[in-house]
Order: sequence, then C-alpha cells, then structure tokens
Amino acid sequence: MTATSATVVLVTPSPSRTSGATPVVMRMSSLFLRTLREDPADAELPGHKLLVRAGYVRRAAPGVYTWLPLGLRVLRKVEGIVREEMEAIGAQELSFPALLPKEPYEATNRWTEYGPNLFRLVDRKGADMLLGPTHEEMFTLTVKDMYTSYKDLPLTLFQIQTKYRDEARPRAGVLRGREFIMKDSYSFDVDASGLQKAYDAHRAAYVKIFDRLGFEYVVVQADSGAMGGSASEEFLAVNDGGEDTFVRDEAGYAANVEAVEIPPAAAVPVTAGPAHVEDTPGTPTIETLVAALNADHARADGHEWTAADTLKNVLVMLVHPADEEHPEGRREPLAIGVPGDREVDLARLEVTVAPAAVEAFAEADFAAHPALAKGYIGPGVLGEEKATGIRYLLDPSVAEGSAWVTGADEHGRHVIDLVHGRDFTADGTVQAVEIREGDLGPNGTPLTLARGIEMGHIFQLGTKYAEALGLKVLDENGSLVTVHMGSYGVGVTRAVGVIAEDNHDELGLVWPREVAPFDVHVVAAGKGEDLFVAAGQLAADLEAQGLDVLYDDRAGKVSPGVKFKDAELVGVPTILVVGKGLADGVVELKDRRSGERRDVPVGEVVAAVVAEVRG
Repeated sequence: MTATSATVVLVTPSPSRTSGATPVVMRMSSLFLRTLREDPADAELPGHKLLVRAGYVRRAAPGVYTWLPLGLRVLRKVEGIVREEMEAIGAQELSFPALLPKEPYEATNRWTEYGPNLFRLVDRKGADMLLGPTHEEMFTLTVKDMYTSYKDLPLTLFQIQTKYRDEARPRAGVLRGREFIMKDSYSFDVDASGLQKAYDAHRAAYVKIFDRLGFEYVVVQADSGAMGGSASEEFLAVNDGGEDTFVRDEAGYAANVEAVEIPPAAAVPVTAGPAHVEDTPGTPTIETLVAALNADHARADGHEWTAADTLKNVLVMLVHPADEEHPEGRREPLAIGVPGDREVDLARLEVTVAPAAVEAFAEADFAAHPALAKGYIGPGVLGEEKATGIRYLLDPSVAEGSAWVTGADEHGRHVIDLVHGRDFTADGTVQAVEIREGDLGPNGTPLTLARGIEMGHIFQLGTKYAEALGLKVLDENGSLVTVHMGSYGVGVTRAVGVIAEDNHDELGLVWPREVAPFDVHVVAAGKGEDLFVAAGQLAADLEAQGLDVLYDDRAGKVSPGVKFKDAELVGVPTILVVGKGLADGVVELKDRRSGERRDVPVGEVVAAVVAEVRG
C-alpha cells in the first residue's frame, strides 16, 4: 500500500459551518491523513473500502472504528442535520452515560431478552453493569424523577450518543459495528392520541433528515422486536448489499420481510377421496418423495406430483429467556407445517416467537420424542393434544379443504390425500415461511423483493416501559394515568457508511454537498513558487467567504498526478485546480459529481465557487 501524504502530523480539523465557528483553511501538508492505493483486506462493500482508503476511518477491532479527521467532519455534519430536524419539532437534547446499572433493564426484562448482544460487566464491588444498547429505561426513569403532572406533557427528549451491541458478525465497516453513534429520542404523552401526534411528527422529521442525507430510501412496516410496543416503521436505505430484505407492491405497501403478513388462504371445497397410506421407502426428503410418487403413485388427474403438493413438517427448538426456574432458559419444541416447495425463514420465525431464541432440533431431541419418525413426520402425532404434545402451527397458505402428501409417522411411509380440516388440524398458524418474488401481499397484489440497510426505526411503545418502571402522572381529573411513550432511532455512524455506499464512482467517494468534509478542495498542481502563492491566496479568499477549504499544498516529491488521485478519492464535491492554466490567467473548476470541468478566470473563480457551493 502506498502512502501519499508527505508529512503526518496530528492536528484538530477545522469545524464545519454547522458548528457556527469560523472556518480555517486545512492544509494537506499538515492534515492527519494517509490515503491508500489498495483495498483493505477486511472490507467487502465499495463504500467501506473507500472510507478506509481515503483516510476517513481506521479499524481498531472487529466492529470498532476510529474516526479520523476527515471522517469526523462528515460525522459531525450528519449529526448536525439530525440535530436541526429534531430541534425543529421541539425535541430537547440531553446525554446519558453509556455505562449503566442493571436494575432498570431487569425491570423491563431486557437484561435477559437482549441475550448475548448485550455487553455485560461487573464493577470492582461486584455490581452488574452494562454498556447501553439503547436507553428507553433511562429516559423513562429521568422523566419519572422530574415530572408528575399532565401539565408537564407532551415532552420529547433526544440524545446523540455512543451505543454498544455485541454483534455476532460485525461487517461492512461502520454499517454494522459493535460501537456506534445513534440518535435516540423519546416522546411522553398523557394518552394514545398524543403519542400518535408525536409519532407523526417524528416520521415527518425523519423524511426531512433522510432527504437531506442524499441516498435513496423507503419507509416500510416493521416488527418491534425487543423494543416492544405496537406501530413500528423502518427507514431503509435501498442498497443491494444491505442485510435487510423488504417487499413492496404497486399499491404502495412496503414492509420489512420479517413483518410481512401473508393473508390466510380461503377455504376450498374438499375434492380428494379418503386419505390412504402408501409405502415410500427411502424417501426422507421432499426430492426423493416427489420422485417416488411420480414413479409408483401416479395422480388420478394425470398431472405430475411436485414439491408444492407435499406438506413438510419442520421441527425447531425454542429457548425462552432464563428465569429462576429455568436458569438456562426453558426449551420448547415447535413443529411448523409448510408446503414442500417452501423453506422456513428463521428470521421471520424468530420475530414471531420473540423473545424466545430458535435452535435446531437435535438428535437428542428426537430421542426424547420416540413418536417422531425422522424424515416421515406427519400431523398425526403433532399438536398439543397429540402423542408428542408438540405444538403444531401451519403456514397460512395451507387452506382448509386442501389435500396433501405428508409423513405417515412411520419410517418409509407417507399418507396421500390428507385433507386439512377433515383429516388433521393444527394449534394455529405462523407467519414463518420464506417470502418470494410475486407472492401476493396484504393488498392482494404481487410483491417485489429488494435489499436495504436499516437507517431509522420509529416505534409506538405505548405503556410498556412506563408500566414496568412506574411512570405515571396526574391527569386533569386528578387520577394517576400511565404515560404513553414513543421511541425513535437514527443510525448516525451508519448514515456515513450508507452515504459512502450510495455516492462513489470508480475513482473514489463523491460526497453530497451537505455532508461533505469540505466545500472546496484547492489543488496546487505544479512546482513554481508563483503557483503555490496563487493557490494559497485563492484558498484564503474562499475561506474568507465562509467556506470550508481543503488546500493541497504538498510540494517536493508529491506529483500532480498523486494530488489528482487523492482529490478524486477524498471526494469533495468541488475541486479547484491551480496549474498550467495560471500562466494564461485561468484555473480549472471541476464538479466531482458530474465530472464537468471548466476554465474560469482567476479574478472570477471565488465568486464562481461560492455560487456553486451555495446554490
């Protein structure tokens, strides 16, 4: 890897204009920067590679990053946008510690519900502590400590603060880290109608935030997960490299795939004859079963058997949160019946059964339930009132009256024409099957699938945390009422990563102007002293106009070619090149986003740059 900075000196970056401080010219010769020509080995996504190569961040540990001066400037710009829009809806900023006591999280049961994602530690006196993953409990207790009357509400508080989650697979740089900065805000209202108003205000503020940040996003219905509560929406950055799958249709419906609820299939008339058991040796899988059916058990209608004609029964083990009776968590077997051409989506299942975790059904579990014929399991032994006592849930697409081929609960045997509602029933339904392109959604219209990165999440928590922690106020009638709460998060460090993923080309980063580390990048591309004097003067004149200026004043062995490559890599939206044209009284002005270049007379360039920056 090649270092392109001539000198490495630690300096404090000049403040962005959002801070209200006077800008100063930042010189590349003293900027703490080291650009790289090769991609880092641990980076997968292009934006992550470029943030490292351009000297914005450096990896300190898996999922933990150091923000270097350039990166910190962008991060502060993002924070400024978020802060401005939160204050515009009347939210007040405070800051909680990241090191927190265990007791509030025990009261809401999240000490256990968060599971291994929670960073837990013990202080020297033996007290259990945690590093805050989110701060609902602390906000709730603080309001409880200070406010007692409906006259104090409504109230919205927020913070922009570091959070900690022990991600099992931190990846993609700052997109999924174990230490990250998040804006979290909380609304407090006397009743549900007040909560709805606060929720709507946050939703509108989030639209403004993400419009300003400069990437494509979609608002989707979401599951509340460990946060609890009722209504929940996610703001997802549309990105093929994202970890979240979401669906949308032409009618305007959009939802995270975990939150999609496929409508139940309507009952159909029973047309199948009596169910009959047939020998199907050596068919423990759907593929082998379909082949045997077509070879030895031809359908009466002359059609081929397919996997969609079979009902497979998938077994999993649920592990419920630990309690005094079950210190390692109560284990509960669960059977799920799905069409044989579908798979169980574990992410959707985990959302449905939360806070329980989902584990594979092991050999020891089969041994504990001898009525289960592995590979030939059918509904005959499944259900809370059946031989195994295992709870049995069906996919909603299994219509009442439909006929299936499924296990006969004997090795080497299957039952044909087993009709739902006539020959078997279940304990209920579960939304756990994989969602496919073209499936009909809640509106009855085909769904399309896309990938995204979660950037914001808003929740109507209701009274969950207020009930658990005793947050009540006196209403206008003098009666104690439980406060209604909302919770609203924005991934601030993640936003920088998303912007980088959405704004780059083959040469480097291409920052949107509102979050760029500098307004203009002045490049002195030559060797003559007059050229450096002119470039320095232009940088100073631009700074005097209130612009943030990065001036590449490196001399000596740093060639113009290296400077040009660094300018493209760093990605400031306006690049001003002072080079050979200076002899003719012109400098080159380049728009980094469009690639357009034009020569501008020296005497007119400051006004031209100011006009470009300020629109």
